[in-house]
Amino acid sequence: MRRRLPVAAVLLMIYGCSNTPIQIESRALADQPAQSSERLIIAAVESDPEGPAGRAGSTPRGYDAIASYGPSPNARRLMRSLESEYGLREVTTWPIQPLHMHCAVLEIPEGADRGSLLAAMSHDQRVTLAQPMQTFTTRTAVYNDPYVALQHGFQVMDVADAHPWSRGDGVRVAIIDTGADTQHPDLRGSVIAAVNFVDSDELQFRRDRHGTEIAGVIAAVANNHEGIVGIAPGARLLVFKACWQARDDADAARCNSFTLARALVAAMDAHAQVVNLSLAGPADALLSDLIREGSRRGILFVGAAAAPQAPGNDDGFLHQSGVIEVAVSGARAQRDTALFAPGRDVLTLLPGGHYDFASGSSIATAHVTGVVALLLAKDHELSAATAYKLLRDTSAHLPSVAGVTDSVDACAAVVEVVGHGSCNPYVPVDSRLAGTEAH
Repeated sequence: MRRRLPVAAVLLMIYGCSNTPIQIESRALADQPAQSSERLIIAAVESDPEGPAGRAGSTPRGYDAIASYGPSPNARRLMRSLESEYGLREVTTWPIQPLHMHCAVLEIPEGADRGSLLAAMSHDQRVTLAQPMQTFTTRTAVYNDPYVALQHGFQVMDVADAHPWSRGDGVRVAIIDTGADTQHPDLRGSVIAAVNFVDSDELQFRRDRHGTEIAGVIAAVANNHEGIVGIAPGARLLVFKACWQARDDADAARCNSFTLARALVAAMDAHAQVVNLSLAGPADALLSDLIREGSRRGILFVGAAAAPQAPGNDDGFLHQSGVIEVAVSGARAQRDTALFAPGRDVLTLLPGGHYDFASGSSIATAHVTGVVALLLAKDHELSAATAYKLLRDTSAHLPSVAGVTDSVDACAAVVEVVGHGSCNPYVPVDSRLAGTEAH
């Protein structure tokens, strides 16, 4: 039995035997049918190749610089017979040697029903394949949201390139924070539950700033002609108010063990898949036990990492196995296990249908929660340890005026999970001016 050489070996032999680069006639590409495909079909007949041929097919001439195969005389005759009998006009033909086919793009007669014609051809024993000419599009995300160009964090994390693969569709994200403006135009349809564990003030719930900001970063609606785009616009939000604002015009808020515990239990009862905890605070046995139980049930927790020398946070309740801790890109974190994400001047939502910039580790945490939702949409069984390792290993190292900064890379992480695809790494403006590239 003859052994087949691997494709890579064949290519090496080709390059090793000639210094002439492989070329493809530009006309072979330019003449491919790009017109409307409504009257075009693709048909093929069986062909036993005659061996290397001078050209790739009858029309157009091309691919001459590489070994190619021509159709057998019988295949040519069969194709011409089919064209004549079905009233077809040849646009281009080419042999597909690996499939032993002679293939053609054909135009159907004016006024003919393409479906009926293809049905007839598919029952013709001479025809190996008959199908419509189909149209495909490149996988890219296009947004009509007017402020998306101002979303610096969105660009840094290459979220747009992640969205063709995942938008976090259906992933349940619990936001344990203040209330949020559930009627904000950019959250419409995203919030599936809103529960107040602080008081019964529904109006204040919707006036709360911090939770609104977090919700916007995670899941602002895409392509609604409104504002911004969330990291995971397909996610479903569970807004659990466990914290109360000190003032209406400020983000600062407070929570306690009781309200947080109730919210954590609610997240478990609601089958949340990921919980955003943009909080800071001391060690708390009850909350730690609840987080451990949630982790045992498969919930992923994303929390704000403590800053260096943060008082009372050395053993904060978020610093435990299973919580993915997040710090602001470019800042120092108390522990070297933290992930980094944009958290400075991030455009997000404000109550009353407004938008503004927000900063802090809370915002960085929301960014990573959104990316985790993207991953969970592709792998529902993803564990916290696997998610953390994946986000750490695919993080981007970006040059800046202040030096190299790290950031979670949404596209790189999602592509790793789906196993295919490509990304366009973010290159900061200052690095382009300096002549350096991001890695």
